[in-house]
Amino acid sequence: MAETWSADELLERVRGFQSACVIIAAAELDLFTALGDTPTTAETLAAQLRADRRGMVVLLDALAALGLLTKQDDTYEVPPDVAERLTENSPTNVLPGVRHQGNCLRRWAQLAQVVQAGRPAERGVSIRGQTGDCESFIGAMDNFTAPIAPRMVEILGPPRFQRMLDIGGASGTWTIAFLLAVPDATAVLFDLPEVIPLARERLTHAGVADRVTLVAGDYNADPLPAGADFAWLSAIAHQNSRDENLALYAKIHASLTENGVLVIRDVVMDRDHTTPTAGALFAVNMLVGTEGGGTYSLDETREDLRAAGFNEIELVHQDAHMNSLIRAGKR
Repeated sequence: MAETWSADELLERVRGFQSACVIIAAAELDLFTALGDTPTTAETLAAQLRADRRGMVVLLDALAALGLLTKQDDTYEVPPDVAERLTENSPTNVLPGVRHQGNCLRRWAQLAQVVQAGRPAERGVSIRGQTGDCESFIGAMDNFTAPIAPRMVEILGPPRFQRMLDIGGASGTWTIAFLLAVPDATAVLFDLPEVIPLARERLTHAGVADRVTLVAGDYNADPLPAGADFAWLSAIAHQNSRDENLALYAKIHASLTENGVLVIRDVVMDRDHTTPTAGALFAVNMLVGTEGGGTYSLDETREDLRAAGFNEIELVHQDAHMNSLIRAGKR
């Protein structure tokens, strides 16, 4: 039976943006890090962050109301569990992911205009600037994938390969996970020039940098590095139209060795594109953020892979979000 919506339920769903905006603003200001572990007044914090005092009071009170700060008299403090997730000095913080969602929210707010005009939302920058937003995006990819990467590798076997090609490898999270699982293998991480230093930092920290060749380039414009027997395409296909994916799959096919294998990690939709719900909503994210991106069904992906020359295409793992896995062989 279809869900029956009341007016209150609809309005409550719509108001969901309010809490998100409060948390995102605090993350972009790096407010939790600034508070540290010492009770601080709004006036002191406003001066430290070069912010308006009234605005700071309202934001801090809202965060306290949400349970993300504690307030006593005129001072505010960060609870330990919040500090673990939202301060820069915590190794388990998710600040990049929160800030990235802020950039997404600015585009989603233009959804009606996007649908009417047929072009992506205008791209603005946060108070952290273009470089900061790029770092947030790459860091967010690590936030989202690091907890699940070992499990995804395990689902794949782990795969047997000698040389991996990580296309759009971003934070290096997947390269790290695969190389830790296959100790004798090497990898090539291919991504845009501005991303390479961020990947190098993570690969070095993980102790696998000496096994990875970093190649700067644009997969839409440049040839892919040749010689890998395993290509990994994680959360890339949804950024492209089907025509763009067909061209990319053909490049991957040409770059692989004779018995090479491609694995795609992405959303896999049902045939009518309404299930899973997270995938339908993610298609909206691609609508506001890209010229032709979207989320695709298994049949659509299989058709495009076959057109690019791949065979033995199988759905290895089905997931309600971004972690479905499709494997295709070159031969």
